[in-house]
Amino acid sequence: MTTEVGTIVEVAQGNEDFSTLVAAITAAGLGEALSGAGPFTVFAPTNAAFEALPAGLLDKLLLPENKDVLTKILTYHVVSAKVMAADVAAGDVATLEGSTFAITTDGGVKVNTSNVTATDVEASNGVIHIIDAVLVPASVDVASL
Repeated sequence: MTTEVGTIVEVAQGNEDFSTLVAAITAAGLGEALSGAGPFTVFAPTNAAFEALPAGLLDKLLLPENKDVLTKILTYHVVSAKVMAADVAAGDVATLEGSTFAITTDGGVKVNTSNVTATDVEASNGVIHIIDAVLVPASVDVASL
């Protein structure tokens, strides 16, 4: 008997550590896109990563009037390819948001300044790697919210 693996969104919904991420994906209206064919690689921040944001910022990001900013932040965590941990290489990587983030591999894998804490969570349309901080693209000024 084989177990069908769900989409990235379904896998995230099935993990308590991603409840904030799932709420953010829903608020941004990205559930359908991230349930699409892909393939996608999502660098997924845990609830603790969202809790580490400055006080009140998450609440502001989830407001309907900040949907565009939230969408930019979330799509900055997504690469439009399936990249397993064994294939991760140091360098700048293009994101779905349109800009790049830096991957370093000295002493563990980092995405910008966040640490990759778990890898290769398989989904039917890609893979999830778990990170310990929320990534914010340079084009987003969260202090202005």
